[in-house]
Amino acid sequence: MATVSASAFIFAVLDDPRVPDEVRHKTGYVNPLGRPADFHSVMVWGIAIADTRVAGYESARVEISSLELSCRAEGRDNVLINDTGRLHGGLYRRIPWFQGNQPEPMPAMNGASNQTVILPVGQRADRIWHFWSASPRPALPRGEIEGCMVKVRAKISAGALLQVGMDYWRDPTVPFGNGGNNHEAGASDWYFPSNQWQEAGFTDIRVPKL
Repeated sequence: MATVSASAFIFAVLDDPRVPDEVRHKTGYVNPLGRPADFHSVMVWGIAIADTRVAGYESARVEISSLELSCRAEGRDNVLINDTGRLHGGLYRRIPWFQGNQPEPMPAMNGASNQTVILPVGQRADRIWHFWSASPRPALPRGEIEGCMVKVRAKISAGALLQVGMDYWRDPTVPFGNGGNNHEAGASDWYFPSNQWQEAGFTDIRVPKL
């Protein structure tokens, strides 16, 4: 079962010692500022890295089967992205974390029957493997937005780690830049190696207080 990060209030979390020191967000969080009122688009993303403390990390990889993004408006969940076997991305500086935001091409490859994308993270352990949907950035559905949810189906090998999240954007076509065009909604807890497929999830939909 997926672990989903959500909170109805601001909270503090301890660092997870299983996550390397240079990682910016070592545990999941929801941005307490919420979605800016003038931001009307959203995009799912993921981060995969190699854990160089693990023997044999050079062979580490993350296999992505699907990326799904849905948003809840007026009590209804609307699926905006449902990609299978495809994604976009780049390799970003790892130390310091994302410094410069200038990516290199990401050497991904397709798995059997083109139903998955394989990220051989151990081959470039010095970089963050940052990926996002191959589908165009969608507009938010009409109505009052309660929040959105990310689901990424992945298989994580020994020596690899995965985190997912999403960003809100001003609109579906505005470019990335220094003008504050995107706003991080938050990120999930990190997901760790397993022989099984996992569903990595994140949401900023608030959980009602009991």
